[in-house]
Amino acid sequence: MADVIKFSCNSMRSSSSSMLTWLSSNFNSSQRAFPPLHGLQRRVLSVSDVSCVGCDFTSPIVFRPRKRFASSKMHATLTETEQPKWWEKNAGPNMIDIHSTQEFLNALSEAGDKLVIVEFYGTWCASCRALFPKLCRTAVEHPEILFLKVNFDENKPMCKSLNVKVLPYFHFYRGAEGLLDSFSCSLAKFQKIKDAIELHNTARCSIGPPRGIGDLTLESLSPPKEKQAESSAT
Repeated sequence: MADVIKFSCNSMRSSSSSMLTWLSSNFNSSQRAFPPLHGLQRRVLSVSDVSCVGCDFTSPIVFRPRKRFASSKMHATLTETEQPKWWEKNAGPNMIDIHSTQEFLNALSEAGDKLVIVEFYGTWCASCRALFPKLCRTAVEHPEILFLKVNFDENKPMCKSLNVKVLPYFHFYRGAEGLLDSFSCSLAKFQKIKDAIELHNTARCSIGPPRGIGDLTLESLSPPKEKQAESSAT
């Protein structure tokens, strides 16, 4: 029995060695048939080797909220609030805002022989707003005329003294001649203002100081001399 097992082991060893010999010979022949490729290097692709347009695999993805719409909206709001209101715009140096009776009288006194056009308006008056751009163009066309803007709500006592009952309302003044004309006007009847300018804006010189305006007089800016003497005596 031992001889049989020994024989089988020896036969297995011999068959294994013969098989190894056959494999090595075949491998060598295959190497001769296919020569090795020189200069060939193995390369393992990593995530960083892969390019992707708009992708970044090496850094974490961070989502940031868009604030462009909010900033543009804020910019538009600031721009809108910075713009002057329609009645605050002036055509040039010959258009002046009047805020008190004293400013009104001083402006008429300093105008000398210039034609002075006074517009009485209200910020809430739609007709005043519609007419105002055309009045500004007229002021640009006539730099020799002084335009005064009187806000009715800021100067109610003065406007009542001048019998202003309708808006927009216009007064025409000139030097010693005082009040030349007065009328109400709308955008549809703006030709009335052009006709009054053609009539009163002529070359002439006034003789004497500027006249008083209704119940308002230039002397009212300072107390009478008699009262000044009485106050100084006391």
